[in-house]
Order: sequence, then C-alpha cells, then structure tokens
Amino acid sequence: MKQRPNLILSVINDLSTDQRIHRIATTLQESGYEVLVVGRKLAHSPPLPQRIYRQKRMRLLFSRGKLFYLEYNLRLFFFLLLRPAQLLNANDLDTLLANYLVARLRRIPLVYDSHEYFTEVPELLHRPFTRQIWLKLESWIFPRLRHVYTVNESIARIYSMRYGVPVKTVRNVPFRREIPQITSKHQLLMYQGALNVGRGIELMIRAMAHLPANYQLWIAGSGDIEAELKALCKQLELETRVRFLGRIPLDELYGYTCQARLGFSLEEDLGANYRYASPNKVYDYLQAGLPVLVSDLPEMKQIVEEYGVGEVLEAASRQPQRLAKRITAMLEDEQRYQQYVSRCHQAAQLLNWEQEQHKLLQIYQQACPPPHIS
Repeated sequence: MKQRPNLILSVINDLSTDQRIHRIATTLQESGYEVLVVGRKLAHSPPLPQRIYRQKRMRLLFSRGKLFYLEYNLRLFFFLLLRPAQLLNANDLDTLLANYLVARLRRIPLVYDSHEYFTEVPELLHRPFTRQIWLKLESWIFPRLRHVYTVNESIARIYSMRYGVPVKTVRNVPFRREIPQITSKHQLLMYQGALNVGRGIELMIRAMAHLPANYQLWIAGSGDIEAELKALCKQLELETRVRFLGRIPLDELYGYTCQARLGFSLEEDLGANYRYASPNKVYDYLQAGLPVLVSDLPEMKQIVEEYGVGEVLEAASRQPQRLAKRITAMLEDEQRYQQYVSRCHQAAQLLNWEQEQHKLLQIYQQACPPPHIS
C-alpha cells in the first residue's frame, strides 16, 4: 500500500478563524493526503480545536512590519526544508517566497492559493515603496508557477492576463448545513469578518441611529479599528443595540449567523482588491438562509442578481439615513422578505463546498496525485 503524500499548507494567520483553510485541509485529508497546516501563534490566540489534519503554530519575535514578514518567511523556509513533504501549498503572497524556494530546492510541486488581490489591498495602496517590494516578488515568482487558483473569476482573469499563467477558481463557499429553527423578537442585523478600514462598518453603526429600537446589530470579528467602532457606538448612545461578539470559533459562528435577519457586506471601493472581492461572509449568510445587502461591486452584485438573494446598495445610497430606509424596506415587507429567504435556500444548494471541492481536488491531483488515483 502506497504512503499518503505529505502536504504542508502555509498561512500567516493563527488558524483560529480561517474557514477557507479549514475546508481545504479537511477535504484534502479526507481525499488521501496527509495534511499539516502551518501558521503563527499570536499573544491572544485561542487554543486550536482538534481537527482531522495536523496543525502547527510558530511563535515569532516580531508581529508586524517588514521584520515580521522577513522573520516569518525565514522561519517557514527552514521548517519546510526540514519537514517531509511531497507537496507544498502557499496561501497568499506573504507565504509564497519561502514555499517557492523550498519547492525549487527539493524539486517538489507547489500549489499557490491567492485569497485576494494582494498587491491591491488598501493597506498597501498608500505605501508605494512597500507595495513595489511585493509587486517585484510577485512578478518574479508568479510566471514560474504551474498550479494556481484564486477565489473568483475576476481576480483569476487579472492574474492570467498579467502573468500568462492559467489561474483556476475555487470559490470560498461553506459546507452545506442544516438551518436551526430560531425565533427572536428583534430585527437582528449581522456583520461578520475583519474590523478593518473600508468594510462599511461605520456606516452600519450610524444607520442604527435611524432605525427603530427593536433593531440590533451584531458584529462578529476583530481588527484594527475595533476601538474606534466601539467609541462611535458610545458617542451615538448605541451600546445596548450594537453588540460586539469578538472572534468566534468557526464551529460556533454559524449559530449566531442563523439568528439574524439580514447580512451585510458593504465594502468600499478602495482599490482593486475590494472592487473584485467575493467575501466568504456572503456565502455564509446564504447558507444560513440569510438575505444580504451588499455593495455595488462586481462579484457581490453578480451573486445577488443571479440568485435573487437580497439587494445591492448603490454608491449614492451609502448614507446612514438611506441605508436605514433600505433595511426597513427589506425586512418589514414580509412577503418580499420571504422570497429572499426562499432564494437563499435555493442558492445554498449550489453555492456550497460539497459542490466546489471537486475543482480543488483536480488541482491537487494534477500536482501530486494521492495513491488511490495514481
């Protein structure tokens, strides 16, 4: 009997809430690979839950800036060099250098998973020197890659045109799940994801001041502007109506999402990364039977219009009073709302990991087939 190929997946986060990595690692472990996921341990990282695949978190001296990325890739390089592996996976540009060098030295295949349009993230657009470093790294390695996939067709098309490399798409959709029966006296609005600039969270909070008292906003996640968001709630006297849930373990988040009535994904058009984003929270909302209100950006707009699962907030309506009016129009017309819910259930049968994982397996089997298909 042939041995299962050792596959190492590298990420730069602490693995606690990375749903995409969990889905990918689970699928690959169940499909004949021996999977090890490598990330980093932060000061406040929660304990890792037990998974069917192995997990490893590295402690670093630096937590941000150029020294952090340098230290991480140096540590990752030696870790990958000394570990048994027949296949490597780099997740996003910040893990690619170490993986590429080790793959070349050991002459083993490398798969690159680009979770976003990395060099167009808002954090880099106002730091041209740092952005140029990442662009040079990407332009050196990307044309030499053979197995690449990303989260949607827009980003795949951009990368293929820029670097002349075929880029496939594996959407960031959740596992199919049963929706629990939950009743609430409140009109619960839900945002889940990073609390960073450009996510439209300030707009959601300000809209709460124009909504009836039975409306509540739940915010699940953490990030750079969390303190500012809480201060805004205090300023607007909304502390009792806006609830910050913090970082919720993957296995528990779905239970919170199912209690809501409407899911938000109101990213601003802050460069190409946000413009072509297809946030995984949108798919999470649909899987929970939760209608959505999304930004007027290509990938999100396409989902809403193709499946009829909610509405698109036009750029001219990104004002607190107009947003509040749109929310009440969606939720207080019960017949209209139930049509959205019904379409969410229909979309959930198509936009789920059980459907999407077949494309993922084709990529990895081409790079390094497990024993039962070799």
